[in-house]
Amino acid sequence: MKRRLNGTGWTIRPPGLGGMPLSIAGRPDETQAFDVIAAFVEGGGDFIDTANVYCLDDSEIGHNERLISRALARIGKRAAVLVATKGGLRRPGGAWTVDGNPKWLRTSCEKSLEDLGSDAIALYQLHAPDPQVDFGDTLGELIRLKEEGKVLHIGLSNVECKELEFALRHTPIASVQNRCNPFFKRDFDNGLIGMCLSKGVAYIPYAPVGGNRGHARLPAHPLFRRLSEKYGASPYCVALAWLLQKGEHIIPIPGASKLSSVRDAQRAGDVELERDDIALIDRLPDE
Repeated sequence: MKRRLNGTGWTIRPPGLGGMPLSIAGRPDETQAFDVIAAFVEGGGDFIDTANVYCLDDSEIGHNERLISRALARIGKRAAVLVATKGGLRRPGGAWTVDGNPKWLRTSCEKSLEDLGSDAIALYQLHAPDPQVDFGDTLGELIRLKEEGKVLHIGLSNVECKELEFALRHTPIASVQNRCNPFFKRDFDNGLIGMCLSKGVAYIPYAPVGGNRGHARLPAHPLFRRLSEKYGASPYCVALAWLLQKGEHIIPIPGASKLSSVRDAQRAGDVELERDDIALIDRLPDE
């Protein structure tokens, strides 16, 4: 059940793996983190999403990138896995702040190349637009990095239709990564997911089962408890199956810090929800 990352030449087996839980507060030790990545790859996974700011604070920028690079090297699968990363944020004192300054974006990209041990980043994503920096200036630096061969393909994250429209007028965009799950369906409502489909842009939902805090809602929700029993799959697996069936261009990236979470997520492609059940999830109100 491979899906094309349009324009890149890559085909990906969804879901991918979100690397963030392996490096932020509450992260597992390195041995467990390596085991999670190995289990994902051994289960057929070939797309891992990371970012330079997946760390505790600015003192360890690149933690997640280095972790993923070492893990893939250890299992001998570096060339078989597409590792996407992001730039455009900072972590001062553990906070999350936006910085779309072209100089910072270039510095971030060049350090990510070093931390990933790569000559070129297959998919480099702007982590978020910076309201204090002209979006065209930020995009222009991404284009220059691509022209220099440091970036092969450009992606956007935390954007709206207007940013995607603007970017597409200037350069090919391979992907959009935004928050999306059964309780946060804004991009279905505002037309962004449909726009991605029509423009040949992959849509990568992060926090697809609710994220670090919101995931507890799924097993507690009556609808997901019922669908879990009906399909013999966990509520998380049902939520991922719903996203996968909402569009062939959708590639969810659930985060994981436990082996059981990785293995459960990889069952999502085998769960075929009935149309009426998809509609029930569609009608859930956002929370």
